[in-house]
Amino acid sequence: MESNPFKVFAGSKGEKLAEGICRYLNCPMGKVRVDHFSDGEFAVSFDESVRGMSVYLVQSTCPSSDNLMELLLMIDAAKRASAYKVVAVIPYFGWARQDRKDKPRVSIGAKLVANMLQVAGADRVITVDLHADQIQGFFDIPVDHIYGSNVLAPYVASLNLKKLIVASPDVGGSKRASAFAKKLHVMLDKEVPMVICYKNRPDFNKVSEIRVLGDVYGKNVVIVDDIADTAGTLCKAAEVMKRAGAISVRAVVTHGVMSGAACERIQDSELDELIFTDSLPFDTSRCEKVHQVTLAEAIGAVIRAIQSHQSISEVNER
Repeated sequence: MESNPFKVFAGSKGEKLAEGICRYLNCPMGKVRVDHFSDGEFAVSFDESVRGMSVYLVQSTCPSSDNLMELLLMIDAAKRASAYKVVAVIPYFGWARQDRKDKPRVSIGAKLVANMLQVAGADRVITVDLHADQIQGFFDIPVDHIYGSNVLAPYVASLNLKKLIVASPDVGGSKRASAFAKKLHVMLDKEVPMVICYKNRPDFNKVSEIRVLGDVYGKNVVIVDDIADTAGTLCKAAEVMKRAGAISVRAVVTHGVMSGAACERIQDSELDELIFTDSLPFDTSRCEKVHQVTLAEAIGAVIRAIQSHQSISEVNER
């Protein structure tokens, strides 16, 4: 399959997903060790040779910043151990919401993280559903952008929902929701209409008002978004849609950050189900309404295509 040997290693936020990737690729997971010191500092070392190999490092860079630092140290260690290529597999790319200067005197965190990964020695990045597509342009190395809809849409299609309609939680996410609706159209061989929510956000993680632009009466609604953080938007949108006569409301998101009281908020909300991927580790027993689908096969297929010099677009259609 491969033109040169490869190994897959996992950071502390990527172990379960990496195990699934290795099962798909039929390869053992590499051994890497993280030693912690009493002052909070830590060191990374590989317990096996990576000389001349393509090394795939699976780690989401979600806060805390220790997860990003762990990935940077893994990249540096692999380069110093004479790895042929180092590929950072970042299912959830943290700081992606800081992709532009939307007000004076702010940082562009996504660009800074991109610079750090390249300086550390990454030769390539594999990631899933960036918050903004233009972040790919922050890198001067290849970026393989996997679409979460490849694993989420088949699950929604399997539910066989009647009078299905897709909703975007805000105007900015309409392109993502539209692509999801088109994918369902192909899978189900029937038209899947879309509505858009108007959202007023006075501050970070706060939503004061949501209005639905379109008719959801008598429909089974699927809200499509990229991140469920505090889940405030999703819960408020579900409440508004149920009041507007929706039969059921589900939310499909790629990244289940689920910070703060998100689990309790989802459990007490009008949402019938929340579906997200395993880009971040999550214990589904924390919330009965959560259903998690794996990215292991989607990421494994991209790794296989890279190793065999095949087209990635053939295994990663939007």
